[in-house]
Amino acid sequence: QHIFGLWEEAGVPGENPRMHRENMQTPCRKIPGKPGREPGTFLLQGEIANHYATVQPYFPSYYLIPSISEDTARDAFVLFASSKCCYSSAPAKDGVITDMEAFNTYRYRLETFTESRSTEWSHEPYSGQTVDAYAQPPPGPWDIPAQAPNFFLNGKKTIKVPYTSSVKSCHSCVGMGRQPCKDCAGAGNKVCWVCNGSGYRHGDDRCHHCSGRGRENCSRCHGQGSKQCDVCRGKQQLLVYINLTVKWTNNSDDYVVEQSSGLRVDNLSKVSGKELFRDSQYMVYPVMGFPDPSVVNAAQRLINDHQARFSQTSRILQQRQTIELIPVTKVTYTWKGNSHLYFVYGNEFKVNADNYPATCCCTIL
Repeated sequence: QHIFGLWEEAGVPGENPRMHRENMQTPCRKIPGKPGREPGTFLLQGEIANHYATVQPYFPSYYLIPSISEDTARDAFVLFASSKCCYSSAPAKDGVITDMEAFNTYRYRLETFTESRSTEWSHEPYSGQTVDAYAQPPPGPWDIPAQAPNFFLNGKKTIKVPYTSSVKSCHSCVGMGRQPCKDCAGAGNKVCWVCNGSGYRHGDDRCHHCSGRGRENCSRCHGQGSKQCDVCRGKQQLLVYINLTVKWTNNSDDYVVEQSSGLRVDNLSKVSGKELFRDSQYMVYPVMGFPDPSVVNAAQRLINDHQARFSQTSRILQQRQTIELIPVTKVTYTWKGNSHLYFVYGNEFKVNADNYPATCCCTIL
C-alpha cells in the first residue's frame, strides 16, 4: 500500500490520482468589504444585492454617434477594393455617394480570469533522485503556491507535488531495462532481403550480402535481439510522482446590441470601438443606469452566468467588464446608374460590401 495521504493510493502511471472530494473542492474567495465571512464561502443572495448597491458610474442619457466624413468613407472603400485581387477599383473610385447613415452599436464584454488545477501521475527514469513519499503527508492541490501571470493572460504551469515521489520497477520492461526488438522479434537477425533466405543469388552464386547464411543481422538492435527500454532508458526503475497542472484562463463573453443597419453582428467581432466604460476588480458589479436597457440586462445575465459556470470548478481571480460604442456607417452610392451600398465600421474603418458590383473570376496559369 502506498501512503500518499490526501492523494490516496497510487495507480497506473498516466491515470488521474483519486482525491478526496473535500480536498479537491475549489476554494472560493471572500468578497472584499464583507467582514464576518470565513474564507472559502459565497455571499448569500441578499448580501450580493447589498454588495452591488454601491456607487455606480454616471452614464449620459445618450451618446453621440461618431460620424465619418465622405472622404474617409471613400478612402476606406478604395482600400477595401484594392485588397481584393478580383475586384475592380472603379466602383470605389468613381461611385457617387448619395447617402451616409450612422448607427449606434454597443458591445458589452465580460472577462473572468480563472485558475484551475488538475493532477496526474508522471514518471521519469530513476537515477538516485530524492524519494520523499514517506516523509510526511503531501499538501492538498490548492495548498501548493503558484504565481499567476498577469491578469487576463492565459498561462499554464506544471508543479511536482512534494512528498509524492516513490520508486517502482519499470512497467514497460518489467524491470529488465531492455525490451525485445520489434523488427526482428527478438531473434537478432532477419531474412536476407537480397536472397530471400536462400543463401544464393543466381544458381550456385553465394549471396554476398549475407555470406550465404540466408539471414542478416537486425540493423535496429545490431544483432542483440533487444534494445534499451524507452521508458526507463535502461535504468530498470522509475521515479513515480504526482504532477499538478495549474491553468490560468481568460474566459470572455460578448453581447452586441442588435442594430438595424443590415450589417451582420459577427463582422463586429474583428473591430474595436470607443470605450465608454471599464471596470476591473475581483468581482464586478452589474452595470446600472446605462441608456440602453439591453446592455444592463446582458451585464446582469453574463455576470450571473460566469459566477455559476466558473466558481465551482475553478478559482475566480479577477473580472473585467467593458462597454464600447462601435461606429457603423451605412453608405449608399450609385455606379453606372445603379444603387449599391457598403458599410464602414469600427475604429479600423473596416468595410463590408457583400454585393460589390465589379468582380471577376481570376485564372492562375
